[in-house]
Amino acid sequence: MAGGSGEVAAAAPLLETEEKVAAYHEGCPGCAVDRRKAANAGVPYKEFFHIWIIILVSCLPISLLFPFLYFMIRDFHIAKTVEDIGFYAGFVGASYMLGRALTSTAWGMIADRIGRKPVIVFGIFSALLFNTLFGLSVNYWMAISTRFLIGSLNGLLGPIRAYAIEICRPEHQAIALSLVSTSWAIGLIVGPTIGGYLAQETLHNHKADKKGDQASESSIAHFSDPEELNEHGTSATTDKNLFKNWPLMSSIILFCIVSFEDMAYTEIFSLWAESDRKYGGLSFSTEDVGQVLAISGASILVYQTFIYPRIVGVLGPINTSRIATSLSMMLLLTYAPITHLSRPWSQIAVSIASILKNNFVVTVVTCSFILQNNSVTQHQRATANGLATTLMSLFKTFAPAGAGIVFSWAQKRQHALFFPGDQMVFFLLAIVELVQLVWTFKPFLAVPQQFCSD
Repeated sequence: MAGGSGEVAAAAPLLETEEKVAAYHEGCPGCAVDRRKAANAGVPYKEFFHIWIIILVSCLPISLLFPFLYFMIRDFHIAKTVEDIGFYAGFVGASYMLGRALTSTAWGMIADRIGRKPVIVFGIFSALLFNTLFGLSVNYWMAISTRFLIGSLNGLLGPIRAYAIEICRPEHQAIALSLVSTSWAIGLIVGPTIGGYLAQETLHNHKADKKGDQASESSIAHFSDPEELNEHGTSATTDKNLFKNWPLMSSIILFCIVSFEDMAYTEIFSLWAESDRKYGGLSFSTEDVGQVLAISGASILVYQTFIYPRIVGVLGPINTSRIATSLSMMLLLTYAPITHLSRPWSQIAVSIASILKNNFVVTVVTCSFILQNNSVTQHQRATANGLATTLMSLFKTFAPAGAGIVFSWAQKRQHALFFPGDQMVFFLLAIVELVQLVWTFKPFLAVPQQFCSD
C-alpha cells in the first residue's frame, strides 16, 4: 500500500506538469503564439522581419522633412530673417510629437483590449494619408496641422514593441528589441535620406474567462491594482499600478531623456549642416545631408544586428547604457570644430561623427526597451509601452521647438566669449547627456529583478 501511494504521489507532479503544458485555449491568439514558442526554440525570423519592415516604414514620416524643412519654411515666407527659420522649423517638428504625446497611452490601452494588429494597421494607413497631405501643404499652418494628425493617429509604436517581445522566447528578447530600435533608427536615418535626395496577434483572449474580462472592463484598470491573475504561470504580484512601478517608470524616464536629446540633435544637425559657414554651419546641400545619414543608417543595421546583442550579453543593459552615454557626450564637443575643415574632410569627419552618435543613441534606447518590457506582465505591456511613447513624445514635443529657438539664438552670437555660435548648441546637448548619464545610477534608475546583478 505504501508503495502504491508513493507511486501515486510521484505521478501527481508529472500529471500537473502535463496539464500545464497542455493549458492552451483554442481560438486564443496569445496561446497560439505560446504554443509556437514552446515548440520552436529558434529565432522567429519571419515575425522579426515583419516587425522590422512595419517600424521602418511607419517612422519615415517623423524625420523625412528635416533635410528640406529649412527650405520649406523659407519658401512659406513666414520667417522675417534667415536667422528666424530655425525658430519656425522647430514648431513643425514639435507638432508631430505633441499629437503622439496626447494619444499614445490611449492607443496602448486599446491594443491591450482589442489586440495589437488593428492598432498597427490603422496607424500605418493614417500615416500614409496625412503624410501625403503634409507633402501637399501650401502654407505653414497646413503643415503644422497635418504633422499633428500624423502623430496623434499613428499609435503603433507601443503595441509593436509589446508584440516584439511576446513572439519570442526570453533568450531572444535582446535581439527582438534591438531589431525594433534598429529599424526605428534606420527609419529616422532613411527618412532624411529620402527627403534629402528627393527634396500576428499576441494577446490572450479566452472566451471562457468572461469574469476576468469584466474585471478589466474599464480602461482605468490598466493603471489600478488589478485582481489576482495567474495565467500561464504569470505572477499577479507584478500586475500593479504602472505609476507605482518604479523600475518601469525610471526606465521610461531614461528613455524620455535620450529621446529628447536625440530629437533635438536630429533637428539641429540638419539646420547646422545646411546653414552658411558665416553662421558656423557647413553649407551642405540636402543631398550632402542625405548621404551622411544614409551611411549612418547602414552602420546602425550592421551594429544592431551583429554587435549590440553581444555587447549587452556581456555588459548588461545598464553598463552598456553608461558607456554609450559617456562616449556620446564627449563626441558632441567635437562637432563645432568640424566647420573649420575644408571639403572633403568636413564631410568625412561629419560622417564618422554621425555614425558614432546614432549608434550610441540606439544603444541606450534599446537598453531602455529591455528594462521597460521586463518590468511588466503581458496584460500591461502594450499600455506600458503606450505610456512610454506618450511621455517620450511629450519630451520630443519640446525638443525640436527648443532646439530651433536655441539654434536661432546661437547663430546671432557668433562673436560671444563663452561658447560662441553653434558651440553653445552642442555644449547644451552634452549637458542633457550628462543628466542622462547620472540617471543610469542609483537611486534614480531601478532595474527589474533579473538585471539586479548588472
